[in-house]
Amino acid sequence: MNTTTHTSILDPYRLPTNVRPYHYDLVVKTDLEQLTFEGFVKMRYFQLRIPLWSIKSFTGTLSSLDIENETSEIVLNASHLELLEATVASNTWKSEKNAIISSIDDAKERVTYRVPETLISGSKAELKIRFAGTLAGNMVGYYRARWDHKGTTEYYALTQLATTSARRAFPCWDEPQLKATYALTLISRVGTVNLSNMPVLSEEPILDGIPGCNAEWKTTKFEKTPPMSTYIVAYANGPFVFIETNITMPLSGKSVPLRIYTTRDLIHQAQFALDVKAAALPLYEELFDIEYPLPKLDTLVASDFGPGAMENWGLITGRLNAFLIDPDRADIRAKKEVAATQSHEVAHMWFGNFTTMEWWSYFYLNEGRLFGERYLPDKCVLFKAVISSTYLWQHPRVYPEWRGGIEFINKHLNEALKKDANISTQPIEVEFSSPNAINQASSIYSKAAAVLLMLSSYVGEEKFFQGVSIYLKRKRFSNSVTSDLWDGISAATGINISELMDNWINKAGFPVVTVTEDASGIAVRQNRFLDTEVSPAENDDTIWSIPLRILTVDKDGDPIINGNSILQEREKTIALDKSKPFKLNAGTKDRVLYTDERLSLMAAEAIKENSVFSLEDRMGLIHDAVAVAKAGLSKLSSALTFVKQFKKEKQYLVWQAISENLSDVQDVWWENLAITERFKEFCRAYEACDNRVVNELRRRFKVYEQTGDDSLIPADLQTVIYSAATRYGGSEEYEMMVRIYNNPKTTTEKNAAM
Repeated sequence: MNTTTHTSILDPYRLPTNVRPYHYDLVVKTDLEQLTFEGFVKMRYFQLRIPLWSIKSFTGTLSSLDIENETSEIVLNASHLELLEATVASNTWKSEKNAIISSIDDAKERVTYRVPETLISGSKAELKIRFAGTLAGNMVGYYRARWDHKGTTEYYALTQLATTSARRAFPCWDEPQLKATYALTLISRVGTVNLSNMPVLSEEPILDGIPGCNAEWKTTKFEKTPPMSTYIVAYANGPFVFIETNITMPLSGKSVPLRIYTTRDLIHQAQFALDVKAAALPLYEELFDIEYPLPKLDTLVASDFGPGAMENWGLITGRLNAFLIDPDRADIRAKKEVAATQSHEVAHMWFGNFTTMEWWSYFYLNEGRLFGERYLPDKCVLFKAVISSTYLWQHPRVYPEWRGGIEFINKHLNEALKKDANISTQPIEVEFSSPNAINQASSIYSKAAAVLLMLSSYVGEEKFFQGVSIYLKRKRFSNSVTSDLWDGISAATGINISELMDNWINKAGFPVVTVTEDASGIAVRQNRFLDTEVSPAENDDTIWSIPLRILTVDKDGDPIINGNSILQEREKTIALDKSKPFKLNAGTKDRVLYTDERLSLMAAEAIKENSVFSLEDRMGLIHDAVAVAKAGLSKLSSALTFVKQFKKEKQYLVWQAISENLSDVQDVWWENLAITERFKEFCRAYEACDNRVVNELRRRFKVYEQTGDDSLIPADLQTVIYSAATRYGGSEEYEMMVRIYNNPKTTTEKNAAM
């Protein structure tokens, strides 16, 4: 299992390792009127003995450097910045010397400085660089965001540095394994608010001594950070207001202030996100058995933001729809999204920030969704989803009625399986050929989460999280690779996790388990699952270690699960009483193909009032039956007959699974109108979605369109009503939807109109 080397294809995009930063002094002046910023960054070894402002200007980067190999060049990242004066000092030199730019590589987003005297191996050095830039509206680096205030457009500034955009904000070593501490100072106009990862150390007006500043300006100094990667550095300046609460942490007993910041017109919609954060932070401290390492945790909600949210250490940032809920018109779907996002980003405070992937190949360790129902460590795509889904949502203190762990099947697991069934799919752990390719890795999230959830189910949730805690403690304030995580879980379980998980992480695709029956029991066989064909031999050479999780019933008819059975060969037989209900695949990442006869028996059991098949089982059976039929491994008629048995199903999540799968089947014949119409008739008869429902939805929208009164549109039906109006309406409904989108009453209404 290769987890420590990187192929030569990555080498051109990796910085030389002869110089390593270990501290940045960063000063940034933000001018929201001119929409510009200036900076001074000092990567330092000795404390400056002269005022920072005496170096012709006051902003830039200072870096403290370890010289690991003799060099006369310093190579670091910078992009879309104006690079001004630069100096270098060494503890082996008598004086500071000018550093001259010898080359700029725009494609690799790096700059090379030549120094007049060799930096000796083992020495310490400091590099000071002045820089300047424009606050663009591109939502990367240090950028501007718009907001409407009393009929006029105004701006504030914030950072979005993941994955490789710190270099757009200040010159730096912009790679996750090059962790350093940061001491930030922000210069801004009086009357604005400055935010960063750490609490404010001091804030005072500028009286003199700084060129271009007068009493209308102020300096805000922040406490020094722990060692951290560049992509989670964060700062912002603007007219922010906040709401806050304080919580007492269960391990440390310390009081941690929590705040949500945004503009004054939106702050009344932030209470729900604050409540979720207050519930999630202590739960994760208990779960990881590691004290929350920072003295505060803020969230900044921005009007212009690229990803859904970002887990900057101590200062989470994100979109309006990721964190804001109108308290007077809050629908459950929007609440779930906010809760999932907030909890996911909180989990990152440990998974991804406290312990960080070594390189972006291990992106899933940060973004596995195991801990936030959506996002986590670098190579931990799995982790993000499992923690928020299987732990947080099921915790009695955090919305247990939402059943987030069960919803994971439809929202993440099935989507991951559909994407991974393509012949061109990638492994979870993949080498990135360039920094830009890192940003295309979002499809890994759910896939990694599904695999980690499978592992958690196999070893047991308690042992799984014990292993995660061991992993985090061993790699505190450091970087990790996949084997580090497996070693932690192995220590907790006594199982060789690397051997178990190797092919799940490093091989493309996933298996389908075919179940056949004989007099003594069942035979199970694994092959790679492809969505359009039987897997050809050249694409079917992987043998996965598959936890079978066989559900059977005991002598009293109660369900029991054999979690120890595992398929580590192409095929094997298992003794089983076939006269009683059974099912494979409880929580594993594979498809299961049963015979038509067995599928019919399973349907009869699944529709019983007190079926041994749980809600999760029924959802999984529906997804599997349709998927294997679409792939040509079974008859579509058998799958549709199976689905049709659920006409009296009472659980929404089962209906959601049915609806999604029927839609996928219909898409196969989108060019054949005759078949499509007949299939729609089947769906309508089955789903009881007749014209009376559609007409009522359209009537309610028409009242809103004609009178402006939306009282007939409950928050939880808003999306459904808007969809029906546009789907079955005409140009008038479409134009109305455009007006709603451009001038929404709430963030959730804009989402519904989208």
